[in-house]
Amino acid sequence: MKLNSILAVVGLSLLSAGVSRAQGTNALLDVYDGFETPTLSKVWSTDRFAPGAVQMQMNIFRAGLSAVQITVRANDKFEAGINGNSDSERAELLEARELTSKEDELYEFSFSMFFPKGFPIVPTRLIIAQWKQYCPESGNCSEDSPVLAIRYIAGVLKITQNFGKNQPTLTLYQEPGEFRNRWLDFKFQIRFSSSEHGRVKAWLGDKQLVDFTGATANPENATTSYPSPSRFYFKMGLYRNVMPEPMTVYIDEYRKKQLPQNSF
Repeated sequence: MKLNSILAVVGLSLLSAGVSRAQGTNALLDVYDGFETPTLSKVWSTDRFAPGAVQMQMNIFRAGLSAVQITVRANDKFEAGINGNSDSERAELLEARELTSKEDELYEFSFSMFFPKGFPIVPTRLIIAQWKQYCPESGNCSEDSPVLAIRYIAGVLKITQNFGKNQPTLTLYQEPGEFRNRWLDFKFQIRFSSSEHGRVKAWLGDKQLVDFTGATANPENATTSYPSPSRFYFKMGLYRNVMPEPMTVYIDEYRKKQLPQNSF
């Protein structure tokens, strides 16, 4: 279904799920989900997790009375690796398509994550939040890594960039430490752009982790097939290489705001 068709079909239901826009032609997107409803809101797509992997619960939460619990188990939403890539499995919340970000616009994302005390600390590749550039169905860019990601591997928290097939991953931030059994409050301010005007600023609580200026997206060319301007979608949860042991994370207080162009 085309993007405009999706907007027409679900726009009204999204307004009731924590999405608002200011009046006027230059309306700015403002999306909030405190995960206080009995079921997952229309802010999220349900095709990136297996049945039962996402549940609302009232035992662990950042604010309000509840938060979402996400669990990935062996072979959940299994995806076989191709061209030498590892097999993967996932349980992720994917933002609804009509909420995707536009190239060269400014956005702020914030969300809180809680990894329980017994969360496995293993060297398995694990991405807990990621922004990906949409690839057209006729393109050859669908295997690309996320242009921006938060990774939690072997007890090390990382923020990374990656553009194009077979390109090295750029680490914008990394820190080993004990990140379990406490709420991690992330905030990102992002301008996705294939030019030098791209920007990424990131915080964990009050601590700024990243202040990056430069390209933040794949360019339009015959190799990548990405359109110009591009759109970008956000996912959070648990995306990993296959392993037998389950993992669980709690997420609360998600917000995405479109910022005025002169914000930074």
